[in-house]
Amino acid sequence: MRYTIKVNGNEHAVDAEPSTPMLWVLREHIGLTGTKYGCGIARCGACTIHVDGRPAFACQFLVSSAEGKEITTIEGLSEKGDHPLQRAWIEEQVPQCGYCQSGMIMSAAALLKRKPDPSREDIKNGIANLCRCGTYTRIVRAIERAAKEV
Repeated sequence: MRYTIKVNGNEHAVDAEPSTPMLWVLREHIGLTGTKYGCGIARCGACTIHVDGRPAFACQFLVSSAEGKEITTIEGLSEKGDHPLQRAWIEEQVPQCGYCQSGMIMSAAALLKRKPDPSREDIKNGIANLCRCGTYTRIVRAIERAAKEV
């Protein structure tokens, strides 16, 4: 089937089966590879995107549900990669392998939108993504840093 979906403010016409996860539509049909495949069962958060401003797992969100919705990926968070979270990630030296980073940043952006001045406990409870490298202390510091700018 043919779907017209809006991703990062741009409309894209894609031919895909209704059951195709947005993860594969983004990566293979549109060429946006910032959204990562992690577990495929909505547990790790590596594939986190925003759907109408709310976090969603792209591995489980189907293209057939995307029409009429605004999809935002890590590439759409900021034009130049200078969102306060992206800057804080660099300043706090969060990335190691980098695999979870786009999903983690997208989850953090949704958290800061809901709660612009989160406590440390809010951050720990609000970010359920998995980081295989265990950089959680730096992730929390980066979110705290970014919250001061958002």
